[in-house]
Amino acid sequence: MYNVNLNNLTRQQFLDEYWQKKPVLIRGGIENFDDPITPDELAGLAMEPNAESRLVSQQDGEWQAEHGPFESYDHLGDKNWSLLIQGVDHWDEHVDALLSEFRFMPNWRIDDVMVSFATPGGGVGPHVDNYDVFIIQGSGKRHWQVGSNDELKEVVANEALLHVEAFAPIIDAELEAGDILYIPPGFPHQGVAIEPSMSFSVGFRTIAKSHLFSGFADYIIDNQLGKDMVVDPERQATSTPGLIDNNDIEKLTASLKDMLNDKQRLTEFYGEFFSAAKHELAIDDDIEPFETDEIIDILTEQPLYRLGGLRCLYFSQEWAKGTIYIDGEKYSVSPQLHEPLTLLADNTFVTHEQLAPWLENDEFSQLMTELINQGYWYFNEAE
Repeated sequence: MYNVNLNNLTRQQFLDEYWQKKPVLIRGGIENFDDPITPDELAGLAMEPNAESRLVSQQDGEWQAEHGPFESYDHLGDKNWSLLIQGVDHWDEHVDALLSEFRFMPNWRIDDVMVSFATPGGGVGPHVDNYDVFIIQGSGKRHWQVGSNDELKEVVANEALLHVEAFAPIIDAELEAGDILYIPPGFPHQGVAIEPSMSFSVGFRTIAKSHLFSGFADYIIDNQLGKDMVVDPERQATSTPGLIDNNDIEKLTASLKDMLNDKQRLTEFYGEFFSAAKHELAIDDDIEPFETDEIIDILTEQPLYRLGGLRCLYFSQEWAKGTIYIDGEKYSVSPQLHEPLTLLADNTFVTHEQLAPWLENDEFSQLMTELINQGYWYFNEAE
């Protein structure tokens, strides 16, 4: 496990002073930090078709970017390129463990861990992100610059790379293993490797209002909701047929508000929408199904681990009804299972002692059999 020190601030103090307000460099944020994944392992992962990987390089002042999977790296040379993979926490339990110290934010706000390896001179250029990120420096050194959140002109460096114009840095520093750089949305930044180096970026999910509306519209359509028609039996004759008058606007708007004011409908949408995994989950296709008796026997002795990248959420107002959302699906259980399923949602692993009081509950054992056989939770063979 990792122990993150946020400038000797409590989590709440950090949120009050820095979160979405200003960037900060945290020297020695993780003491004695070792890379949870090696460059060779990262390169191997980038050869997998389901991994979201990129190679970014610069030659003679020209930026190049290509998406994986990759078959070889022999043509790249020993400088000016970087390999990046999104969602490595989905694939590697040691990378997933990095997230444990950042769960002072709710799980639905945590996005993923992006890992990059860069050769000297390697980077992705000056850019702006629309999400919060904690960049943890791994092995090697990188030179990072962060500017103020002024409006900057965007530059298309490559069809796959959007940069910003040069900026005056307010943070200008070399990062070493264990240093952490927090950057809020809208602050331009760039990192350039000084020597072969690894970097681990803990990103936080943000969502555009348009995407939220789009997602809700898809939910309405997929569930065949909102099919009742907008009617107007009180319609009056008009002498201006080209006009949409204020009464019509109010009626149409009220129809939209009716759907948005339906708290039950919105809650189910949020649960399904925000519990859906961002990247494909690394579920083992060769899982041998367990029988319920086998699972109960194992749970009496071993802890249970949640698959990296799996999102499991619940709502306070829904819990009395026995509702939980896992990977975009709604599960209904008995309200008395509140405590064990809260444990599963709030923690990436639970001990057999924590689950022991519910192992004789048939509903709980059957649900766990289903979830484990789906690959959502698993037993660590090393235990």
